[in-house]
Amino acid sequence: MQIIKDKAIIDDTFTPLADDAPLAGGDISVSLARWKNDREALLARPGKVGVRIRASDSVSDLAGDLKHIDLIELDFAEFADGRLFSQAWLLRGRYHYQGEIRAAGHYLTDQTFYLSRVGVNAFQPAKTEHLNTILANLNDFSVKYQPSIH
Repeated sequence: MQIIKDKAIIDDTFTPLADDAPLAGGDISVSLARWKNDREALLARPGKVGVRIRASDSVSDLAGDLKHIDLIELDFAEFADGRLFSQAWLLRGRYHYQGEIRAAGHYLTDQTFYLSRVGVNAFQPAKTEHLNTILANLNDFSVKYQPSIH
């Protein structure tokens, strides 16, 4: 599958792993609950680790572990919930997370510019045919009146 990362379309190297699936090598992403339960085993295996965050999760639960996490995936279950914008901002602004923050799922393509302003640097839309539209939307505005993460 392809995603947008740092304003380029690339192949995604991460595989989502279900909470009850056996641990595998390679780059994987797990739920926050699985991270909490299997942290040591996840860190001991070969490959990168990402954590999937839902709108109801608290990023403060990850604050002490961010240096071990290569990807934070914001799971947009529906486009009407804006809490994940705040979580992205907290990750970059408060916790100084330097890894990949990916918006995944059901967000509006018109929101991509604003997601990038709060620290999101990768996009995985629900429909891959939106990749080019998202890429174009990242350059919607050349002048910014408010400060932001980026």
